[in-house]
Formats: sequence, C-alpha cells, structure tokens
Amino acid sequence: MAATNPLAYSAPMAGAGQNGLIGVDGGATTCRFALQQGEKRTVVETAGVNVTTNPGAAVETLRDGFAQLATMAQIAPDALAEMPAFLGLAGLQTDDAARAIAAALPLKRAEYAEDRLPAVVGALGARAGSVAAIGTGSFLGRQTDEAVTFVGGWGLMLGDEASGAWIGREILAAALRAEDGMMPHTDLTRTVLADLGGPHGAVAFARDATPDAYGAEPRVRAVFEAAVAQDPVATDLLGRGAAYIATALAALGHRTTDPLYLMGSVAPEYAPYLDPNLTVVRPNGTALDGALALAARIGRHG
Repeated sequence: MAATNPLAYSAPMAGAGQNGLIGVDGGATTCRFALQQGEKRTVVETAGVNVTTNPGAAVETLRDGFAQLATMAQIAPDALAEMPAFLGLAGLQTDDAARAIAAALPLKRAEYAEDRLPAVVGALGARAGSVAAIGTGSFLGRQTDEAVTFVGGWGLMLGDEASGAWIGREILAAALRAEDGMMPHTDLTRTVLADLGGPHGAVAFARDATPDAYGAEPRVRAVFEAAVAQDPVATDLLGRGAAYIATALAALGHRTTDPLYLMGSVAPEYAPYLDPNLTVVRPNGTALDGALALAARIGRHG
C-alpha cells in the first residue's frame, strides 16, 4: 500500500520577521542548502546526511552547512535562524527523531520531513502527477490535491528496486550464477567479474559494499550499454526494474494521462522499457526548489 507522508515535525513557530527563505535537500549522498532572498539564491553543498544511521553526524553537517550559508550570503547566523525553513532529510522516520534534530539547530521557523517530500513538490510544483526518483536509491511518489503518497525508499537492504545500487548488486549476483553454470555467461557478466578480480573478488567486494559502491557509475553504465546491444542478462535486469516501476505506479493510482517525471541519474534510462502510453515529461524543478516552496508555505501560514 502506498504510504501517505505528511510533514514529520513542525518546530514551534516564532513570530519573527521574514527576510528570506531556507530550503535544505538533505540527501544521503549530498546535502544542499539554499537561501532565497528575492531573486538572489545562495547555495551551499556538503556531504550527505542520514538521520537514521548517524544522527549525530547529520546534526554536525547541518550546523556546518548553515554556517557556510551565512558566510556565503554575508549575513549573521542569527538572521538565518529567524527565516522560514524547510528541511528534507534522508532517514527521518519519526517525530521523535525530528524533534531531536530541531532541538540541536537554532532555526525558529522550521519544518522537517524525509527528503522524498521536497523532491516530489519540486518536480511537480502545484500539479497532480507522479515522480519516479531513481538514482543510487529509489522511490516513487504521487501528488494530488489531497496528499502526497509514496512507494519505496526503504534502502538497499530491503528495497530500492530499479536503483543504481540495485542494478549493481543484481548484475554481480547474476554473474556469480553464471559462474556456477546456472545460466550462460555473457560479455557483461564476464566483464563485471573480471573488474573485481573474479568470483572471490566479487564476494570480498560485497562484504563491505555500500549502495554507492554497488551503484558506481561505470558498472551501472555498462549494464545500460549492454542492454542496448541486446545482452540478455542486461535486458532481463532492466525489464525487472521497469516492471517494478510499473507496479509501484499502479499502487499509487497513477494514470497514463498524468505527468510522470523521471528524476535521478538512473530513471531516464528506463524510458524505453516503460509503457509507451505514459506521459513522461521533464521535472518542473529540483528537490531544493521543492524545499524552498515548502518554506514559502511556512512563511505564508507560520
């Protein structure tokens, strides 16, 4: 069942003046901070955050990012604290976790949610439609007038189907099955094993591999290129990824006439494998745009 994802937590609002808006796209790989002052936008990029796996490091990264933002914009840090802010943070699952993050930051007019929400809002703006956000990880979201709902986003251990990390892991598993004689080797399966020093090297790699390591661009790119050349292992793998996307869209209630935005480094590669009747369009904006739009809402209603 698709899960509705309301804002995880709203910090107590202070009735301070508004001279700008703050948006944070806190992904697990990269965290982006933006300060919008009229037509001027100041952006800072830091290492990623994950509130589930390392909340302490997430707080330090956020503090550092806000300090850099104030310096770059040439304003006092206290001025940032008074502005409406929206933070979309990877791994933010509970109100308790959001309260802990909020208590550690100086922001007085802030709302907190998982990073999926600003990605959908940024892509769709005010329009109804769906987003397939597929990069190293994956999730799908649908926005209507009533709510934003999601499928996926559970991480590689339990999900992230169709993602770059999933592709990297699955092609290695297929290569090992071929090595065991359970299926024919192809040029692709031989190459991915050779790149890691053979079967034992692949096992050693997998022992400590992160999603970023599984989804390394050269390995994932090799799968897409092999699929163009009709490598049967590659086409089967991408067909499975596309089937997951189709199933997730059906769970969300997506209609073929609704706009579908393919976001992330991997998502556009699935376009040839999806239903040709889908209305695939370019995103309106980025997750950072979505965070700023949500901050603007706080400014209007806070």
